[in-house]
Amino acid sequence: MAAAPLLSLQNIQLTFGGTRLLEAAELIVSPGQRIALVGRNGSGKSTLLKIASGEVGHDAGQRFVEPSATLRYLPQEPDLSAYATTLEYVEAGLGPGDDEYRAQYLLSSLGLNGTENPRTLSGGEGRRAALARVLAPKPDILLLDEPTNHLDLPVIEWLQSELDSMRSAMVLISHDRRFLSDLTRSTVWLDRGLTRRLDKGFGDFEAWRDQVLEEEERDRHKLDRQIVREEHWVRYGVTARRKRNVGRMERLAGLRQDRREQRKVTGAVNMQATEGRTSGALVVEAENITKVYGDRTIVGDFSTRVLRGDRIGIVGPNGAGKTTLIKMLTGMLKPDSGTIKLGSALELAMLDQGRAKLDPETRLRDALTGGGSDTLQINGQPKHVVGYMKDFLFTAEQANTPIGKLSGGERARVALARLLSLPSNFLVLDEPTNDLDLETLDLLEEMVSDYAGTVVVVSHDRDFLDRVATSVIIAEGDGNWTEYAGGYSDMVIQRGEGVQARSAAKVHRPGKTAMAPIAATPSPAKRKMSFKEKHALETLPAQIEKLEAEIQAINTALAKPDFYTRDPRGFAEKSQELLAAEAKRAAAEEQWMELEILREEIEG
Repeated sequence: MAAAPLLSLQNIQLTFGGTRLLEAAELIVSPGQRIALVGRNGSGKSTLLKIASGEVGHDAGQRFVEPSATLRYLPQEPDLSAYATTLEYVEAGLGPGDDEYRAQYLLSSLGLNGTENPRTLSGGEGRRAALARVLAPKPDILLLDEPTNHLDLPVIEWLQSELDSMRSAMVLISHDRRFLSDLTRSTVWLDRGLTRRLDKGFGDFEAWRDQVLEEEERDRHKLDRQIVREEHWVRYGVTARRKRNVGRMERLAGLRQDRREQRKVTGAVNMQATEGRTSGALVVEAENITKVYGDRTIVGDFSTRVLRGDRIGIVGPNGAGKTTLIKMLTGMLKPDSGTIKLGSALELAMLDQGRAKLDPETRLRDALTGGGSDTLQINGQPKHVVGYMKDFLFTAEQANTPIGKLSGGERARVALARLLSLPSNFLVLDEPTNDLDLETLDLLEEMVSDYAGTVVVVSHDRDFLDRVATSVIIAEGDGNWTEYAGGYSDMVIQRGEGVQARSAAKVHRPGKTAMAPIAATPSPAKRKMSFKEKHALETLPAQIEKLEAEIQAINTALAKPDFYTRDPRGFAEKSQELLAAEAKRAAAEEQWMELEILREEIEG
């Protein structure tokens, strides 16, 4: 016999500003269940969780909580301002008989000491204190809204392990697919005001969702055909017969009403990067670079080579120096020692974690166009700003909305929309997955994977890194960084553990790609470079420089404002010359790179 539910929401209805947000939502939580609550941004997931916690009322429906059950709710933006210290805030969440020492244990595990002033905490520190508060009582029901937001990977891995060891029933909202897949056993999908339940964890959700949507589309198509048949009868049937068959006329009216009331799935984001010119084969080469602030080494003796088409993930705890390393690799910050060589024809576009360039007072249309115009250039073609907004699921009515009035997910889409409108061949993405729903995450992954240029991404999303990264650079601690081939899971296999910093004795030599252990085999005889290969290695740099000068001269000629109007045929010929020169340069760089790698392998 199934256990009685601890929490039950049935036929929940709620209207905001004249729009029905929840139509007939349900959520049943039994002892020990672990439920993923999923849905698009704006679908009402957080609101449903607030109703479940008692924080928000509802227009209709029933809410039931087992009277003897303890319930704790983690909001997206916890308020700690009424407390003097973080320990006082966490202890205020304990109930009679709860272990008061657990509060201090959780704060310590989350990197806090309990004496911090809540009013001076960063977003990540506030989230850690709030997590300690809801976990400390070991409640019967845990409602967690984006628990991994603002957390770095070591804390996310610790939190996942802690939750996995608890016996509480849980409802989780999160954009972290790995987190949801590992922890949940059931999934509730909130879509167009209604809920559907799958008695399997999030790992099985996406295939099930796609199947449901396909069935809906088939049903919609059948309804459309049925309406066409009935309309044909009304138009061409015998008049007297039409007058007599009132029932059939009423049926047609009912079908039309059903079709009008069908709420289609929200459209998908149309995410496409505006690609710039092809960069050189070598994008970044760093040799033995270091950076020290005071007595702390942020980057110590690190070397790497980034080639065109690479997708590099950078991971590590908050404060490890990920942003510093990015600034050095992009030439924005000079190393204290060592050398950074940037490739040719680089066009950099950067998405910062804080979305710092988004002025809250700026209108949405101006944030996308830069102001003063209603059009953007997307891959060389003009596009009206309203059309571009619709590609990212904004309505025409939102064009004059200040950025500060948008939700976190909407601001994330604005930042991506603006970034992708810029011509680039080198993308740097700092926490791009923050506040994005799962469908938009899928499209972002496809865009990054299909991007013709080079991508460097800082992310705490393990699944995202597994899907897009060709290698991962991780902070090992004490300024040591190591590059591993493959995605996050490949790094864990090669490293033997997650992202916790290790002692220097266990750290691989920084800058060298770590390889999985293999069985010892006899060393083959080393080959030698031929005279032709040596000659090419020595002469190719001069050829590349000559081609770059030629490309620059052609670009200068093409940039003359009257060239096209004065000589259209000459302009077309010069454009073809530019393409040919760039292709020759790319081929020369590829050949030089292969020979340089060969030389390094031979020399050991």
